[in-house]
Amino acid sequence: MMCGAPVVREPADGARAARPATLDRETLRFIRAIVSRPATFTFVFLTACVFLYLLMEFSGGAQGAVLIEYGAKVNRLIDERGEWWRFVTPIFLHVTVPGFGPLHLLTNMYGLFMLGPYVEKLYGSSKFVFFWMLTGVAGVVTSYLTVRPELAGGPWGYIFKARDYPAAGASGALFGLVGVLFVFGIKYRKELPEDFKRAFGFGMLPMILLNLLIGYLARGVVDNAAHLGGLLAGIVLALLVSYRRPGEPPRRALPWRLAQVALLALVALSFAAAWRNFGGPRPDAGLFSPRELFSLAGPSRYLDAVNDSTNAFNAALDGDPEPAERVIKPLDEEPPLDDRDKQLRGELKAILISAQQFGSTKPEERKKASALRQREQLVAAYEEWQGRFLEWVKAEGGDHGIVMREGEAQGPPERKGGPGGNNAPAERDAPERKK
Repeated sequence: MMCGAPVVREPADGARAARPATLDRETLRFIRAIVSRPATFTFVFLTACVFLYLLMEFSGGAQGAVLIEYGAKVNRLIDERGEWWRFVTPIFLHVTVPGFGPLHLLTNMYGLFMLGPYVEKLYGSSKFVFFWMLTGVAGVVTSYLTVRPELAGGPWGYIFKARDYPAAGASGALFGLVGVLFVFGIKYRKELPEDFKRAFGFGMLPMILLNLLIGYLARGVVDNAAHLGGLLAGIVLALLVSYRRPGEPPRRALPWRLAQVALLALVALSFAAAWRNFGGPRPDAGLFSPRELFSLAGPSRYLDAVNDSTNAFNAALDGDPEPAERVIKPLDEEPPLDDRDKQLRGELKAILISAQQFGSTKPEERKKASALRQREQLVAAYEEWQGRFLEWVKAEGGDHGIVMREGEAQGPPERKGGPGGNNAPAERDAPERKK
């Protein structure tokens, strides 16, 4: 088709071709007009995502504390500290998957490489940036709104989340591009060549359904709410925005160019804000990741406190003492299980109080070199405590009904025996959610 070779030939029996040559010329004209357009920002965004991933890897790993510092969506930080940029920066960040490395980045960038050029060539670079940014932000906002513990059980667990885990990834925007191509194929089906009709529109349904099924099977790890938010946003925007037809001169280009510049400026401003608020080292939340525990007799509130201690410690370093107070209270109120447990509780309480004292200083003071060294010392002390606590659980926790998950070298402890005497392990979500 692209080299101009004839594609309609007379059959050997001399019968007329089923498809007239004029239709193939129209298809050729359409494809040439579309393919000749640039896809600049598809590769700009792809490069930006890869660059930021490598930067996070060099900063200590694209997960946990590093991911949060670079701008992952965390509801608590948005609500309590007004970090609005966390609605924008997650679109360009990706998580290192334990055991699979950069799989999250590679799958999303493959999707962008395959879908981005179609949308950008059909609609133009300005509208492509508009689609990418708005559907990406819509995905993050949907993820933010669906942290609802009261709705996370049962069938609603596909969408709603019980815990406020860090979330990042471009797949909300990718689902937005899928939504755009789905509407494009239906909206313009009367004027599209046959091959485009088959590729887009209802031809996108298998891709949509397959990815929603994968999200359902991987619920608790994949942020399905972000996917659905991006998909619906892409559908709505494509209903309102027209594509640039072959041979059609650009009309009303200035408003779209201004929108493009404004959205790119928003991205730059968001990452500048994240850089200004970079708070220094944090312990990784993956060792004791918050999770739902069953209401059990014995030290269940104590285990809740231990599982929440990492987030409480980080919040205290950032100037929010309330989560640390909630952790300290059960440490004081529940009787110790043995002498070693009593010592470990005292150590954790002292570390949390020191973190609160550090966080009570002014934000500008916490960014000084001496304060950053103090922060590093606190983080090291907390991580050493985590190691000692895990050693105690492995050595003596079984005497108190506390065991590590089978097959996990590290992880939060769980209480043996669920309600009614069954061994019901508590649900454990991944520390970060991928979008």
